[in-house]
Amino acid sequence: MHSSIARRTGSSILELRASILVALLLAAAIFATTALAQGRAPVLLVVGDSISAGYGLARGEGWVDLLAARLARDGYPEHVVNASISGDTTAGGRARLPALLREHHPSIVVIELGGNDALRGGNLDATRDNLDAMVKAVHAAHAKPLLLGMKVPPNYGTAYARRFDALFGDVAKANKIALVPYAFEGFGDDLAQFQEDRIHPKASAEARILDNVWPTLASLLSKR
Repeated sequence: MHSSIARRTGSSILELRASILVALLLAAAIFATTALAQGRAPVLLVVGDSISAGYGLARGEGWVDLLAARLARDGYPEHVVNASISGDTTAGGRARLPALLREHHPSIVVIELGGNDALRGGNLDATRDNLDAMVKAVHAAHAKPLLLGMKVPPNYGTAYARRFDALFGDVAKANKIALVPYAFEGFGDDLAQFQEDRIHPKASAEARILDNVWPTLASLLSKR
């Protein structure tokens, strides 16, 4: 009987030691993961369409590339991830945003979408809902959103164009987030600044997009 008790006691001690070892290994893994995350540069994620993907431009000429260069030059720690896709819509951006947030854990997310919705005569209520959902997803991921506004020609009537222009401000106001009202401010009516399709800016205009975005974006960046 005494030997049976001894065996059970020895077994309990071994199980306790194993449990402690597992707990210590788990704690070490969590600590290492946290330390690694803290050591990584904060990510600035851009989710956009061809305007941010640099359609028709050479590599390095787009405004997002110029942004990355300015951040590095001025000593900001943010690492830019450009997840923009030519032809994308707010529905497409909404669908792929959750995976991007999980993969990159950004501190800032720039949302530049909506132009293709309007160029195709899409439902603007759906556009607004998609942008609103994206902003809420960014907030839920503990990141700071920045919304870039756009305008379209009155192909579908002036009322449609005005509603489209206004929806960016509506989403920003409802969610109390940073907004650049119009990414093409100061040159949007100058066809000399656009490629032959009259939609995509030339390389010479990309710095002007960055200049429009920078003052608002700078307030969201990490301290140098």
